[in-house]
Amino acid sequence: MISISRQCELLDINRSSYYYCPKDESSYNLMMMKLIDEQYTLRPFYGMPRMTAWLRRGGHLVNPKRVRRLMGLEAIYPKPRLSQSCPGHKRHPYLLKGLVIDHSDQVWCSDISYIRLLHGFVYLTVVIDWFSRYVLSWDLSITLDK
Repeated sequence: MISISRQCELLDINRSSYYYCPKDESSYNLMMMKLIDEQYTLRPFYGMPRMTAWLRRGGHLVNPKRVRRLMGLEAIYPKPRLSQSCPGHKRHPYLLKGLVIDHSDQVWCSDISYIRLLHGFVYLTVVIDWFSRYVLSWDLSITLDK
């Protein structure tokens, strides 16, 4: 039999994660979630500020942070440490390190970007000469096939 600490080491998780037991929501929070759900079903345009005001008018002492958490609202933004690479990921060398770029057609680069339109996206592909910064080629497409 393998010990718990060895199992956690093999799975690359902390032992505290193994022993963690999530706490259940309190009965008051469950009742608040039910009220929020019923009100949101009637008025789906209610956000956190209006929902907080509505609950306060109903006699509940809540703050906006609690209502936001109970509604399940979360801002969409890059979370910390998103650029950390996976430990098993192969790192490729940067081939241009230390290279002096002193004439045209020595180094080209390309990039793909998307442009939002009213009914979707178009993709812009560009090839640029690094020395002159001249756009050698570009193409717009509605798919990434090109």
